[in-house]
Amino acid sequence: MAIHVHEFMSLDGVIDAPVWSFEYGFDDGQGEDLGTVTGASRAILLGRVTYEMFEPAWSTRTVEDDPGAPFFNDTPKHVVSSTLTDPTWSNSSVLGPYDPDAIARVRDESDGDVFVAGSGTLVRAMLADGLVDHLHLFVFPLTRGEGPRLFPDGAPPRKLELADTHPYPNGVVWMSYRPVA
Repeated sequence: MAIHVHEFMSLDGVIDAPVWSFEYGFDDGQGEDLGTVTGASRAILLGRVTYEMFEPAWSTRTVEDDPGAPFFNDTPKHVVSSTLTDPTWSNSSVLGPYDPDAIARVRDESDGDVFVAGSGTLVRAMLADGLVDHLHLFVFPLTRGEGPRLFPDGAPPRKLELADTHPYPNGVVWMSYRPVA
């Protein structure tokens, strides 16, 4: 099984809460590509901040509202947090503070892939510990100038191999990478 990270990212690498992406809409091709990743996933891994943003946004949605709603609501969710103790979103559990061994166990015990969305702090730690198997980026045609970056200043250099790419009519480009060992 593999860990798949999905991020909405500006051209200058910012991955904060992507409210800035709304003006581009969500192309059908984006939904298909994201659906391919989530379709193979049997677990979701989130940092606390992303969990707290996703819960109110997804927990009341139905398939009629968004075809992704069943995935986010029905799939087991594992939250990495040292402060959250009692998650209220269905099928959610807290792993505790960041622990690469606990994350590896989630991956190894899943009967499918593990999907990670947002969760910048968590993703940066997982990248440093070699726990990310696939990095899927929706890169939007704008710069943010400032904000949290996927690869911040001072991060160690790393090599990635392009696995796939799809441009969409709205100017967004999906890029899928695998770390090079």
